[in-house]
Amino acid sequence: MSSTARPTEEQVVAELHAVEQRRQRALVEADLDTLADIFDDTLVYTHAHGVTHTKAQLLEHTANRRPYLDITRGELLIRLFGDVAVITGPLTNLVRTPDGGARTLAGVATQVLRRDEHHRWRFVSSQTTPYGEQR
Repeated sequence: MSSTARPTEEQVVAELHAVEQRRQRALVEADLDTLADIFDDTLVYTHAHGVTHTKAQLLEHTANRRPYLDITRGELLIRLFGDVAVITGPLTNLVRTPDGGARTLAGVATQVLRRDEHHRWRFVSSQTTPYGEQR
């Protein structure tokens, strides 16, 4: 892509799906280099249980606990606002428990990404809200 050509909306959506897939793989594999690359330095990452991490805290948490065993996403709603994207959709995490077991956390995740000066998408915010009681 040349620096003067603007990507189509379809190309941007494909880029966003790709960076989300990279995030999922990197969390499961505890690939700290990839996570450092795709997470903005200003990242605010709120887990389903309410704990909020900065980028540095999330990288440390991932390195020390290796909490993610599997991550799956359902259909994503992607909204574009210039160089900002908001992604919303279902998320299911299979996570390691402190006692060595595993549990499933399911809910809806909302992620905000920005395109940086090098045209790379970076996560600036991510929050998962667990499914509650349906009324």
